Amino acid sequence: MTNPSAAMLVIGDEILSGRTRDANMYYLAGEFTKHGIDLKEVRVVSDDPDAIVDSITALRTAHDLVVTSGGIGPTHDDITADCVAKAFGVPIDIRDDARALLQAHYDRQGTELNAARLRMARIPDGACLIDNPVSIAPGFSIENVHVMAGVPAVFQAMVASLLPNLTGGAPLLSQSLRIYRGEGEIAEPLGKLAVEYPDLSIGSYPFQKDGIYGANIVIRGADGGQVDKAMSALAALFPQD
Repeated sequence: MTNPSAAMLVIGDEILSGRTRDANMYYLAGEFTKHGIDLKEVRVVSDDPDAIVDSITALRTAHDLVVTSGGIGPTHDDITADCVAKAFGVPIDIRDDARALLQAHYDRQGTELNAARLRMARIPDGACLIDNPVSIAPGFSIENVHVMAGVPAVFQAMVASLLPNLTGGAPLLSQSLRIYRGEGEIAEPLGKLAVEYPDLSIGSYPFQKDGIYGANIVIRGADGGQVDKAMSALAALFPQD
């Protein structure tokens, strides 16, 4: 069986403006790889309701699961939850269990649960909460869409809460070989190797160091035996001096 396919939707003007560097895609890709879920597509959209709704609709149709990052905080531009509700055609309102989590959290801090903070308790109908042990305000899952915060520490905690509930496949294994030859020299034999091992991913990542051209060849696949065989064949094609 093939691994489940996934997409990620990164939401926020601050990402597209260059003000904030996204770290969540890198983290999610690593965790999904270990869990046997293939991250196939990543989109970045601005805080535009139509763009968010359209992207959610397209991605959830094309992939087994979708993870969103960003836009579920207390400010006016945190519109992800509303957009998800619109994409699914369901109402959204403050939910008692989410409100209780926030109330207890702010009571412990001696802080008021004001109207702005209550925005984080607005959950689309039919969604399940995703635990957030860092800052309490929950994410949520609705069908195959999983909505999470954009702050990296919170995002990572939510991913850890979500993963046990996802059905994964075979973890992706990888090996790499550093070859000190230009890509033009290695392209033809590398292409033939890829044909011999169609179930593996064979990538070439070039570099230049001190005037020397080379490439890191990475072989990935779910079958460790096949990865070993392909790597042995690669090493035989390009013996190291």
